[in-house]
Amino acid sequence: MKKLLDGTHRLLTRLMAATVAILIVPVTLQVVSRYTALIPAWIWTEELSRFLFIWMIMLGAMIGVREGSHFVVDVLPDLPPRPNAFLQIVSNLFVLVFALVFIGWGIEFVRFGWDQSSELAELPMVFIFVAWPVAGLTWVLFLGEAFVASFRVLLGKSER
Repeated sequence: MKKLLDGTHRLLTRLMAATVAILIVPVTLQVVSRYTALIPAWIWTEELSRFLFIWMIMLGAMIGVREGSHFVVDVLPDLPPRPNAFLQIVSNLFVLVFALVFIGWGIEFVRFGWDQSSELAELPMVFIFVAWPVAGLTWVLFLGEAFVASFRVLLGKSER
C-alpha cells in the first residue's frame, strides 16, 4: 500500500508541475494580447487558465495532505512523540470531515455539470467539477496512511 501511495504522490507532483508549466502559456498569451497588437485577443485562454488554476489548487491540496503541510500552525511547542501523534489524529479528523464533504458535495457538483460545457471553448465542465471529489478521495487515502502512522506511535510500535 505504501508503494501505491508513494506512486500516487509522485504522479500528483508531476501533474501539478505540468499544470503550472502549461498554465504559463495561456496566461502569457492573455498578457501579450491585452497589451500589444501582436496577436489577437483570445478569450479561450481565460477559460483554460481558470481550469488549470483550479486543478493546480486541488493537486496542491492533495500533495499538501500527503506531506502534512496543510493547515500546519506552529502554535504548540515541540511535544514528545505520543502527544504529538494524538494531536495529529485530532487535526486529521478535521481534515477528514472536509474530505468527506468534498466527496459528497463534489459528486453532486459533478452531476450538476455532467452535461454542461464552457461558454467560450466548449470544454466539458465535468473535467473541472470532478476535481472536488477526486481531491476528497485522495485526501481520504493519504489521511488513512497518516492515521495508521499516528496510531502506531500511540501504541508504541514506532517513533516518528
